[in-house]
Amino acid sequence: MNKRKWMRVAPWLLVAVLLLGYVAEPRANAGVSSTTMSIVLKENEQVATVDGQKYNLNTPGAMKDGSDWYVPVKFLADHMGFEFKTNDKTKKLEIGTATTKIEIDTVGKTVLVNGKAILYASAVRLYKDNLMMNYMWLNDYLGAKYSYNTANKQIEVTYVKRPQTLTNDPGSNSKPVARFTFGKEVYRIGEEIKYIDLSYDPDAEGLNHIWTGKAEAFYKPGKYLVSLKVTDGSGKMSDTYSRYVEVENRTLFATDLQRKLYTAPLNSFIRADWPTLYAHFLELPELTKKVTEDKSRTMLVSNSPETITEKGILYQDKINGKGRLYAAHMNGMKEKMQFVIMATNPGKTPVTIRTTNKGEVYPSIYAHLIGHEASVEFLLKDKYDEKLTIPPGATRTYVQMPDFWPGQGVNVIYDVETDGEIQFSFMAMDSVIETPTSLYPTLYYPLPSDGHVRGTFPMSEKRWDVDGSHFSKPSRLVFGDNISDPFQPGYDVFLKKNVQEDGNYGVNYHIRIEKPRKMVVLLIARGGAFKGPFKFNGEFVMAPPSGVVVAFEQIQIMHRTTGEEPYLDIEFTPPAGSAFPMDLIFYPLDDIK
Repeated sequence: MNKRKWMRVAPWLLVAVLLLGYVAEPRANAGVSSTTMSIVLKENEQVATVDGQKYNLNTPGAMKDGSDWYVPVKFLADHMGFEFKTNDKTKKLEIGTATTKIEIDTVGKTVLVNGKAILYASAVRLYKDNLMMNYMWLNDYLGAKYSYNTANKQIEVTYVKRPQTLTNDPGSNSKPVARFTFGKEVYRIGEEIKYIDLSYDPDAEGLNHIWTGKAEAFYKPGKYLVSLKVTDGSGKMSDTYSRYVEVENRTLFATDLQRKLYTAPLNSFIRADWPTLYAHFLELPELTKKVTEDKSRTMLVSNSPETITEKGILYQDKINGKGRLYAAHMNGMKEKMQFVIMATNPGKTPVTIRTTNKGEVYPSIYAHLIGHEASVEFLLKDKYDEKLTIPPGATRTYVQMPDFWPGQGVNVIYDVETDGEIQFSFMAMDSVIETPTSLYPTLYYPLPSDGHVRGTFPMSEKRWDVDGSHFSKPSRLVFGDNISDPFQPGYDVFLKKNVQEDGNYGVNYHIRIEKPRKMVVLLIARGGAFKGPFKFNGEFVMAPPSGVVVAFEQIQIMHRTTGEEPYLDIEFTPPAGSAFPMDLIFYPLDDIK
């Protein structure tokens, strides 16, 4: 190649020389111990080896021009650890070692070594816009030993890396060291990358990590550069440490969604990008279910007025036999008040109320917490058997909650069994009354409805039976949409009209999936923020473990089956404060090899 052509370079080429000369393989930064390195550069071949590992180059490893040999600067800088950069101010290429500063001006055709000019024509060459340097510099300026192997037509370089000095003053703060490795050398497409952090701080101050290029998995074959910097407690930053992770052309998981469905931890989230992924789930077919309604337990629901603005009777009706008392209210007054459930025996013989299960929460300003905690205690089903006997014509306090302060609310659920007729009155009362007596129900009047749920409903337990052995595509069960899961009808004795139980709050769902195939169960909130407990085969799963599940943004991974279970039992009751509808998605999983 003509020497003049090599020397004809435009200013923009300076950056290209740096960026395009060579894509570096992983190398560690200088450590605290020396390392001997063996580099072999092949004559007129675009290949080199470092400690036996082969690398492809954009230039010949060794190129002869006349009597001089030239070798690639960027490749050697990456592996030997000396500085090679473009000075932003002078636009010169700079090579820096512990003892030498070399400045190269490819436009002005000058070379300075520690400020002293040397002959440009004998110092550097350009090959396809990549900088090559005279190999004599290996010994003179870079401190490497070299020899030319005539038989193999290659330059053999031996270089000893000097240890890095972390600090000059033993009493001062040392610079931290970034370092990591991977769990194995080669990964499959979609396989989760295991990063093993080996960073340390000589001063043991703790580290903050700054990653570049780090991903949980990669979905195309190739080599991916991952870099790490760490900072210590004093703000000192390490040098950048980089390694390549190799992904072979063999697929484990084709997409990020597929990988997470199989491997993401239970209770973790998949981000539901709207509208693509989220809309995909909402279009899934519904599982066929057999619905059985248990009407052996009458339910009284007091949720209207939901926000209490005056004292009075919130709701009132009678139970004879098995019943469920459900209430959710908020104090909208400017002063504190108390929530009470009174029990009146209108008959002529004593009646005993037996409470067999309960879910209650003390007053709180957090609506989602209120519904969640009451539902948790109710589904917990701790052994509970409390009795209260009421004389004929008498009224007794069944429940008296602590004082409500303005803005606070409560949620309560009680399963009762009576051996006669009892009238239950849900009441908002003056907080100064410490012990309500039998006269108080007669001193208050019924409060008007604000449109929320209130009434007497014939059903409090619902069972869904599903054959889980045959479905082959992702499918779902829908809760609280009034279509797939109809709201139950009831009657408001105050309004004297038929009502419906929007959301089916207070209803306990029992879902049994027979012979479930191998699958993952997901939760999607559709009506708004959701927070509530589930039980999968008797084990609690919180949705979510903390905070709330956000509609249109999050999909929670709830449970996985192996395909060997005889059934999957799911128990759930709609938590107060959460919005509906809500879906459970059942996503089939194949065996992955």
